[in-house]
Amino acid sequence: MADHLFRALQTCEQDGRYRTNLVQRNVNELPEHDVLVDVHWSSLNYKDALSASGNKGVTRHYPHTPGIDAAGVVLSDRSGRLAPGTEVIITGYDLGMGTAGGYGERIAVPGQWVLPCPAGLALQDTMVLGTAGLTAGLCVRALLQAGLTPEQGDVLVTGASGGVGSIAVALLAQLGFRVVAMTGKTLAHDWLRSLGAAECLDRSELEAGQDKPMLAPRWAGAVDVVGGQVLAQVIKTTRYGGAIACCGLTGGAELPLTVFPFILRNVRLLGVDSVEQPLAEKAAIWDLFGGPWKLEALPAICSGIYSLDELPEQFDDILAGRIRGRVLVKVG
Repeated sequence: MADHLFRALQTCEQDGRYRTNLVQRNVNELPEHDVLVDVHWSSLNYKDALSASGNKGVTRHYPHTPGIDAAGVVLSDRSGRLAPGTEVIITGYDLGMGTAGGYGERIAVPGQWVLPCPAGLALQDTMVLGTAGLTAGLCVRALLQAGLTPEQGDVLVTGASGGVGSIAVALLAQLGFRVVAMTGKTLAHDWLRSLGAAECLDRSELEAGQDKPMLAPRWAGAVDVVGGQVLAQVIKTTRYGGAIACCGLTGGAELPLTVFPFILRNVRLLGVDSVEQPLAEKAAIWDLFGGPWKLEALPAICSGIYSLDELPEQFDDILAGRIRGRVLVKVG
């Protein structure tokens, strides 16, 4: 019976407040899905902290174990597709939202959520990347598919000190682009330059001209994780034929904009989702990160490694924007 017990972080509602504690659970309490995984590593994401804070837009039912990322080893697969001992990664879908997530030493998930760990990446490396890396990779691929090349000029990355932004900066720079990193954290400028940014901008430098339909063109392309007014300013300052990959809304969901940049400058806005991407599309990005996109700057992107019992202290920090890069979680 002891083999069925495992440790997990569990968020519960107590007296109108949500608290996350380390508990012991039984494998029999997990959902009836095909693949049972022994989780070794996870990561800290903004969405995980929202789930642990009781955000019903992320997680509707509690008690709940957050963790939208997980990497580990298959214990069993009732479908027979994955042999026991296979190293696997799971990101997105319902993991850590409605389904018990990567902050537990065991997860049970549908087979169509599970990818074998790509050649060229250790399990630990996959979780330094995690959902943030997958999202950044999808954004960069979207820009490349739109025809963006280094010769066309500067590429802007907004929210550059966060997980998605920092990986996008490092990847674009490694692919030969001149990257301009925008962040509200002045203390992160030197670190962003070490990842490959050629120039750093403060967010305030994009505030001028909010009342104008278009502004002087500068960017050949952009990766935007902020949304809201920042995205509107990026679109207004994108060159003719440029493209922006949009994947976040930390700055708001509204887009105060006219159609002029799209119909007068042929600007393209490319929406990017990493949660419900077909598994084959996710696999393609992971294979790139294990091969031609293998990031030299990956160790520098990881800002810390925490155990399960240390992790709850980090939730407030990521919600307040005090965390730089990626946080790795040692689970099992």
